[in-house]
Parts: sequence; C-alpha cells; structure tokens
Amino acid sequence: MSHSVAFSEEEEALVVKSWNAMKKDAANLSLKFFLRIFEIAPSAAKLFSFLKDSPLPFEKNPKLKIHAMTVFLMTCEAATQLRKAGTVTVRETTLKKLGAKHVKSGVLDEHFEVTRFALLETIKEAVPEMWSADMKSAWTVAYNHLVAAIKEEMKSLA
Repeated sequence: MSHSVAFSEEEEALVVKSWNAMKKDAANLSLKFFLRIFEIAPSAAKLFSFLKDSPLPFEKNPKLKIHAMTVFLMTCEAATQLRKAGTVTVRETTLKKLGAKHVKSGVLDEHFEVTRFALLETIKEAVPEMWSADMKSAWTVAYNHLVAAIKEEMKSLA
C-alpha cells in the first residue's frame, strides 16, 4: 500500500543539501543520534538485545555503531528519494522485516516520537548554518512518511 507523498521540490532540496553535508560524517552522526535517543528515553536501550547483554558503554558498542549507521543511512536515503519516487522507497522486504522487528522488540509510538526529536536535533547540530524552520519541517515530513510505512507493516502483523 503506497501513499502518494506531498513533498515539495523545496523540501527535497533542503533534505538533499543537508544530507550531502552530513554524509561524510555519517558514522559519527548516527552514533550521536542513537546516544541522544537513549538520553531522552533510557528505556529505549532495553529494546536492543545487543545492548542488554553487553558490558560496554553504548558509544563503544560495535553493534550499536553498525545499527545506528544502518538506521541513519536508511532514514536519510528514504528522505532524499521521497519526491522522486512519490513514496517511501525502502525495499518491500526491508520494510516487512522492520515492521516485524519493531513489533517483536516492543517498539511503541512514543519511541518513534523520541527518535524523530533526536534525528532533528542531530541534524540541527550537524549543519547549524543550514538549519531553518523549513529544513526542520522537510525532515519531519520525510521521517513521518517512513514511520507511517513501518507502522503500516506493524499493523499488518498485529
């Protein structure tokens, strides 16, 4: 089920411009993004088996680094593709897996809210000279579309 997306050329340009500036530092930014999530919602860390079973501090955890990078890249790539594709372009199989994983690990609506907040804060800190209300709104729209697609999958499994 794909929803056509109202995502303007201007919004797309802002997302693409900021993503191009962040790309080279994606490993560092993605980790910051996840550490921010856990700072706001410490309980979110309990959703990750690889954190529960590890004595390492979060920022040293290699699995968290890989996971954070995957999520950050996917979110940003989906955002930049949104207008061209007119829909969220995460492969169907990936989306199904994401839906299943989020259901299984007990992800709640508020986790998506916290994640959006953390994402916006991370981008704002990464490109302060580009940041604007319009850019914030563009990223919010893109993120919300991705989450809607994931939630759609979660519903189909419930």
